[in-house]
Amino acid sequence: MIPLTVAELYDRAVLYGGNLIAVTDGDRNVSYAELGDQAARLVGSFSSLGIGHGDRVAFLMSNCAEYVACEYAVAKVGAVRVPLAVLLGNDDHVYMVNLARCAVIVYHSRFAARIEQIAPLLETVEHFICVGDGVEVLPPGHLRMEELLATHEPVHVGVTVDPEEIAGIYFTGGTTGRPKGVMLSHRSFFHTYWMETLDFGIAPRESFIFITPMTHAGGCLILPVLLRQGRCIVLDHFEPELLLTTIAREKATATLLVPTMMYAVLDFPDRDSHDVSSLRNILYGAAAIAPDRLKQALRVFGPVLTQFFGQTEAPMALTVLQREDHIVDDPSRELAVLTSAGRPTYPTEIRLVDDDGVEVPDGEAGEVIARAPNMMSGYLDNPEATASAIRDGWLFTGDIARRNEEGLFTIVDRKKDMIVSGGFNIFPREVEDALFEHSAVKHAAVIGVPHEKWGEEVKAVVVLREGTAVTAQDLIDFVKVGKGSLMAPKSVDFVDEIPLTNLGKIDKKKIRASYWDGRTRNV
Repeated sequence: MIPLTVAELYDRAVLYGGNLIAVTDGDRNVSYAELGDQAARLVGSFSSLGIGHGDRVAFLMSNCAEYVACEYAVAKVGAVRVPLAVLLGNDDHVYMVNLARCAVIVYHSRFAARIEQIAPLLETVEHFICVGDGVEVLPPGHLRMEELLATHEPVHVGVTVDPEEIAGIYFTGGTTGRPKGVMLSHRSFFHTYWMETLDFGIAPRESFIFITPMTHAGGCLILPVLLRQGRCIVLDHFEPELLLTTIAREKATATLLVPTMMYAVLDFPDRDSHDVSSLRNILYGAAAIAPDRLKQALRVFGPVLTQFFGQTEAPMALTVLQREDHIVDDPSRELAVLTSAGRPTYPTEIRLVDDDGVEVPDGEAGEVIARAPNMMSGYLDNPEATASAIRDGWLFTGDIARRNEEGLFTIVDRKKDMIVSGGFNIFPREVEDALFEHSAVKHAAVIGVPHEKWGEEVKAVVVLREGTAVTAQDLIDFVKVGKGSLMAPKSVDFVDEIPLTNLGKIDKKKIRASYWDGRTRNV
């Protein structure tokens, strides 16, 4: 299969979509033809500014219709998009833009103050383009996207690009150190879009709500929706009521949620007064979901959930638990299925290996290594990390999993999160899943903390449900019954909230910091 480039895929979507609505952003509807015209006018404006083949364009934008047009235009001129997660701080943004040597930064007007702060520290940015009318007077030299669209004629002919050229540089979450720049080619995105359409079940004329950031995983679903002549319904922030109201008003058929969003919707007091019967697919992933909350979601929404597991280095999924897989008639299998991450996506090969690279048998834990056509080209300016991650054509993910006799993979933990206590390996994810089975536990994180005799011991950090009361010993005994004394926490701290990364994952690095402070080693 010869991959098409990102620009060629957008061209095809616009050609087939015609006057259908491509993007709904508040009270604005943008047709496919209008999207094509906007992108073509941006191509003309970029060309006039000297922005072209190989240039890197940073996006500091919330979800909006302009994001789609910008992504399209950047691909048409052969440039490279560099999305920036808006929840990160200035230091991270400066680091990313400078590492990627971006020539352009496109930013939403709501981030104008942040741009003003970091602009003097950006080493290679020559052009600043502002989206939106939230700023009356722009800094000298900054351009308004609306004026660029109004003053440039459309240029529909793009640059010829090889599928192996880099289309985007996406930065990892940075939970274990400085974020790495993952270089993703047009080939990688082509196979990602193709895989998502098949394995995620993207339907013709899908009405998909984008409420997770388009600068991250959400953005990987734009083209699969458009290539099915669907509609991208754009929301610029998450609130349970906003999401539920939008589903009902727009008769939305699909969306993507991270588990923390799912929990907020399930706990929303007015949830059942909104009509969500149009939903046929709720994608969820990016972090582990508590089994009892997944069961609750299935009761509330029905069998419309699709789970995915993957990483930036092979977007967006290595495995998938499809909607049909969530329907488990045998109670003895239910927990095993619902705590799994499913089976490999159609183009993906997966092996589980030990520290010596030897494949482990079913039922034993091993590192997930994968081979797929959507794998990254490498880490930006980091050949050592690239060589460590990609070996003999296999991506070493750093995730630990077990495979059962049905071929279902259950992600046990991140390799770096593993607790070694008295020489035994303990995977926090398994302890967290056990804690989530307790009716009083709303949220939990498990880490290893220093112990003079055992090296590390298991500690649970727990948020209780409102109106419940339970002691630390109660939870310790509960896990001991289900998982044994080795896996049971030796101590429990109760907190009001658990810190999350900008991607909605538990920030283990931040949690561990207070317990390991002052030590030269964190293991």
